[in-house]
Amino acid sequence: MRNGSRILIIRLSAIGDVVFASPLIAALKRSYPQSRLSWLVEPAAAPLLKHNPTLDEVIVWPKAEWKRLWKERQFSVLWREVRDFRRQLRERGFDTVLDLQGLMKSALLGWLSGARERIGLGSREGSGWLMSRVVARAGDPDRIGSEYLYLAQQLELQTGHFEMQLSLAEADCNFVQRLVQSERLEAGYLVLCPFTTRPQKHWFEQRWSALIARLQQQFALPLVVLGGPGDREASERICSALDRAVINLTGKTGLTEAAALISQAQLLIGVDTGLTHMGLAFATPTVALFGSTCPYLETTRTNALVLYHKLECSPCRRSPTCHGAFSCMAEISVEEVVASALQVTHVI
Repeated sequence: MRNGSRILIIRLSAIGDVVFASPLIAALKRSYPQSRLSWLVEPAAAPLLKHNPTLDEVIVWPKAEWKRLWKERQFSVLWREVRDFRRQLRERGFDTVLDLQGLMKSALLGWLSGARERIGLGSREGSGWLMSRVVARAGDPDRIGSEYLYLAQQLELQTGHFEMQLSLAEADCNFVQRLVQSERLEAGYLVLCPFTTRPQKHWFEQRWSALIARLQQQFALPLVVLGGPGDREASERICSALDRAVINLTGKTGLTEAAALISQAQLLIGVDTGLTHMGLAFATPTVALFGSTCPYLETTRTNALVLYHKLECSPCRRSPTCHGAFSCMAEISVEEVVASALQVTHVI
């Protein structure tokens, strides 16, 4: 890489990984201030990058459309779509690709870009053959985003503090202001993020209900529950067990609206999900509950804690052996979460 070059970052998904990788934007711009930085991403995570002032461009990969055409066997149309996308990438004249995904799909997209220098992070699935250089996924495994920091160090970038970088649109900030006024949240509010993509990463619904009741007593602040449209039924079950109402916004906000709410919260408690990681990015006091996965223990924040009880089978990731008992998550008690919440908010 050189100053003035055109650099394409590829990290297509998931939301949490895009958040973890975001410090690379500032590190690259700090090291090569005259270079043009673009990021190739799937639609779901694109809003997190769209308003980043350090990025010059966000390119959205139309994955869903390509999959639809493949399933419908519209191969000629798909070929034209791929060819047009390739042309659009090559017109930008990229010099360097940083493939942070390290999978064959991301490597193929990097190859389509026409960049001569293609650097893969921990390339798998044979994707290393499409790279001019592969950097191992290494670094301090306890530190949040350590593999991206290690990559930056191997590329001799000016890493600085290497902090996650999320930017919000004015519309998202206005959304929070309207909600604060309508729900009378001027004194502050707490955010809970109980949901994620895999059941083994969830805490138990009964404990969430018990935790909410305890938090209402301890903090005397309104609670906001966040999640996606598919989490509404579980969210209703959690909230229906309470004597006092909470502000249940599960499935009712966009991603960046949820991010804006998190940025202004007095406390966030959540499981291993992108919304929880945003709490750290915004320096919101955060308590993270990890079990089958442990993406980090060192948050780099003095106002954030990770609760993780390592068992012999930990971390099982996508292959739990506890037959649905989720023993690692069961080890996290309501009392432990409340004590941690008090610690990160300096109430005690």
